[in-house]
Amino acid sequence: MKAGFDNEKYLKLQSEHIRERIGKFGDKLYLEFGGKLFDDYHASRVLPGFEPDSKLRMLMKLSDRAEIIIVINAADIEKNKIRGDLGITYDEDVQRLMQEFTSRGLYVGSVVLTHYAGQPRAVEFKEKLEKKQVKVYLHYTIEGYPSNIPLIVSEDGFGRNEYIETQRPLVVVTAPGPGSGKMATCLSQLYHDNKRGIKAGYAKYETFPIWNVPLKHPINLAYEAATADLNDVNMIDPFHLEAYGETTVNYNRDIEIFPVLNAIFEGIYGENIYKSPTDMGVNMAGFCIVDNEVCKEASHMEIIRRYYTTLNDVLKGKAKENEVYKIELLMKQAKISTDDRSVTVAAKKRAEELQVPAAAIELLDGTIITSKTTDLLGASAALLLNALKYLGGVEDDLHLISPEAIEPIQELKTKYLGGKNPRLHTDEVLIALSVSAMNDKNARKALEQLPKLRGCQVHTTVMLSDVDIKTFKRLGVDLTSEPILKGKSN
Repeated sequence: MKAGFDNEKYLKLQSEHIRERIGKFGDKLYLEFGGKLFDDYHASRVLPGFEPDSKLRMLMKLSDRAEIIIVINAADIEKNKIRGDLGITYDEDVQRLMQEFTSRGLYVGSVVLTHYAGQPRAVEFKEKLEKKQVKVYLHYTIEGYPSNIPLIVSEDGFGRNEYIETQRPLVVVTAPGPGSGKMATCLSQLYHDNKRGIKAGYAKYETFPIWNVPLKHPINLAYEAATADLNDVNMIDPFHLEAYGETTVNYNRDIEIFPVLNAIFEGIYGENIYKSPTDMGVNMAGFCIVDNEVCKEASHMEIIRRYYTTLNDVLKGKAKENEVYKIELLMKQAKISTDDRSVTVAAKKRAEELQVPAAAIELLDGTIITSKTTDLLGASAALLLNALKYLGGVEDDLHLISPEAIEPIQELKTKYLGGKNPRLHTDEVLIALSVSAMNDKNARKALEQLPKLRGCQVHTTVMLSDVDIKTFKRLGVDLTSEPILKGKSN
């Protein structure tokens, strides 16, 4: 896979730019981190060459100057809000984030509970953290936020929030997900610091949209597809255009909130050094794109993947129809269709020819391998074996797992565990393969190819079980499926 992004240049340029921004504010900067600080797989998919942990590695270059505040909305704790990509609750993710940061030598200063109103689960979470010697601060809902500026910038607004004691020049404010209150936490700190005679600053670090590539560039369209559920819209920054005569890209929420931010800054400091939302940002990703065509193609593929994911989520009741319509509009703007994804076409063609559910995988060298549902294996499980055979140079007609070994597993599933589908799932076929590998050199050779599946593309003509979806995710495979439930297709 060809790289379109220079990751090392990005690490160097980004850390230098943040150092410069710290210097502009008397050595105290609150940096709101949007998106994922690590495990940023969206960025790595649309910017081939971008490492999923790039932002974390960049931060580690500043580790001696940085501390981290993790923000979580108390209401999200109360309703057990789940982080979709990891399947864990937001409060569990806070603890995971703390552990990840600390293990990499980064200092986590505290946790902030925003929108706090004495929610029982939030109180329990606070007590759990404090038993671990973690400092926890409480921030409250401000009536009329963000429009009621006189109340916000007063002792009854930000003044009610507990002041977060910080020790280092760079304070990174991050959260498990959107709506946690990162920006409000930063602004509250500016208010309290100003009262204490500290002239701290604020900046925002969002990877997307990329401000210095065109508005309708596929990279920015892919961001809109990824946030279809939030209804984010990329826009030309009118404030930047008016102030500098330069066209830059931002997104609607930052543009809509800027007049309010401007008023808050003026309420705290008497002036705002920022002339636009773009001014507030510190993202250098656009300067590190080294092959525009590679990034465009990768972004097209991401939009198609997001389209399929949303179609599936609508069928599961996890998304709304208008999210599908939005991505369809983005596909029209990008002048692409699902037929532009080779693996999608291959899977649908195989299913049409055989009149059974089918699957296809595109390997990193561009080779496409297909499979079908059989009496023993589902199409996705068969696909894994076919791909591993190819990668390991094993003859196609050789059995990696003997039918005699599969039949007892099927009996266990149906006779003893009450399952209705006797066919092996992907995780079951991998376990069976690993058992075969103990005595069969071909099975062992095939098993050793598993790391080569990372980054490959898969499409199935029916929706898969959660077990199969998780297995592909663990293998690092980009999976899509037709929005058809098993048993409804044929």
